[in-house]
Amino acid sequence: MDVQQDCVSAAHLARDGKSRRWTAALRTRCFTIFLCLLAVIAALRLIALAANGTDLYMDEAQYWAWSQDLSLGYFSKPPLVAWIIHGATAVCGDGEACIRLPALLLHLVTATLIYGIAVRLYDADVAILAGLGYALLPAVSLSSGIISTDVPLLAAWALALYAFVSLLSAPTLRDTTLLALALGLGLNAKYAMAYFILCAAIYFLVAPERRTFLKQPHLWLALAGGLALIVPNLLWNATNGFVTVAHTADNANWSGIPFHPGKAAEFLLAQFGVFGPILFGALLAIVWRAARRPYDTAAPDKLLLAFSVPILVLVTTQGLISRAHANWAAPAYVAAIVLVTAAMMRDRAWSWLRASFAINLSIAVLIALATWQAGRFSLPGIGDPLARTLGNRELAAAVKDELAAAVQRGQPIRSLLTDDREFAAALSYYARDIGVPMQAWRDGPVPRSHFEMTRPFTAAAPEPVLLVSPRAPAPTLTGRFESVGPKIARALPTGDHATRTVHFSLLAKYQER
Repeated sequence: MDVQQDCVSAAHLARDGKSRRWTAALRTRCFTIFLCLLAVIAALRLIALAANGTDLYMDEAQYWAWSQDLSLGYFSKPPLVAWIIHGATAVCGDGEACIRLPALLLHLVTATLIYGIAVRLYDADVAILAGLGYALLPAVSLSSGIISTDVPLLAAWALALYAFVSLLSAPTLRDTTLLALALGLGLNAKYAMAYFILCAAIYFLVAPERRTFLKQPHLWLALAGGLALIVPNLLWNATNGFVTVAHTADNANWSGIPFHPGKAAEFLLAQFGVFGPILFGALLAIVWRAARRPYDTAAPDKLLLAFSVPILVLVTTQGLISRAHANWAAPAYVAAIVLVTAAMMRDRAWSWLRASFAINLSIAVLIALATWQAGRFSLPGIGDPLARTLGNRELAAAVKDELAAAVQRGQPIRSLLTDDREFAAALSYYARDIGVPMQAWRDGPVPRSHFEMTRPFTAAAPEPVLLVSPRAPAPTLTGRFESVGPKIARALPTGDHATRTVHFSLLAKYQER
């Protein structure tokens, strides 16, 4: 608590306008303490990353495949995650830990930006706990060992909010440029960055006293700059049938617009795990209090509510209409962690705040231990919770065995074919050294995955072909070949407590229709 008292003293001195030199020194000390604590978290997570026993899951392997062919866009997402992986692997190689390392580093950047946001809106004491609170959120502890599009999205969102807060207090060209860059990077990470524009609009709606800012050019220049940075991806989409836009619409799944209150409830319950049980409960209480007494809501609180609550409402509504994944509201928690931390400190809810840190830290340790022991433990009634993250190495080894056996028979296999997106992603990474082209079966005129778009099976594929599938081959596929060899099913381990069945078939004499 001595550290906190020092930082609180610095904040009071700043508010009173006293001893600016001493205040600057204390603020520097607070930031140094924060960075030291963040470095400890980083060091422990580096150890956990090195000890992580999970395979690259489907999206990670797919993003790695994208990074081997840099482009302005890809089937299901904008290009930033592929560019990041390309840069990381160029530095330290293609190992799983290196591919995932940017996730760990970018979350540290986001935590530091959250510190900056909290300093500008509140004080250094709030900033330290908000930044550390973000770094220890359950979702961040899990996501620090997984490379995903959410990671650069959150960093871009935090940078955008940092620049937006700075612009509100003192508009400058630097912060205008930062906001434009953040918006552009965020949109190139995930289209969900567009929520930021909506949240800003809602903020000016609920804070009429700030609308004079809209008469200045800074925000409009930043918006124009950010949109300009996504234009290359939109042009790529235009030349590729808008596949990313179509995939995003498919994910939303608004066809028929049914009503699913259970899905909405499931999403909201999941947020207690994403944000932490105490912090999400506190957020709901803060929202309820602000709704009952809107005129008593402090200006910084109002801003942070505008950049968090609308996202939760939108995604909950999406769950009500169709479905909503737990991570779809992730950007809301950049503002929410600052808001909840400040409110709990203001209300002197120290016991609850300490308890939230204890719970979230315990969850972080459990996640690290679970990934270290991936495949080696089983839970009653659940089985191995990480079984789905395992077995890709074994899949690649089984494919290599089949290729070697074919060579021994004097009938070497010339092409690899799969009708499953997860298998295509896994084999693109774990079987990248087999020396045989891997292609994806497209059952219809429209591709359903990146691999069906970029590696579709055609009559030009060298034969014979080894089909690898998680299911018995469909007649619609095998019926296109005159020669269908022995069909083999093998049970491959996915850890010590689970297996999955893989089907192999030898195909030749493809008949094009």
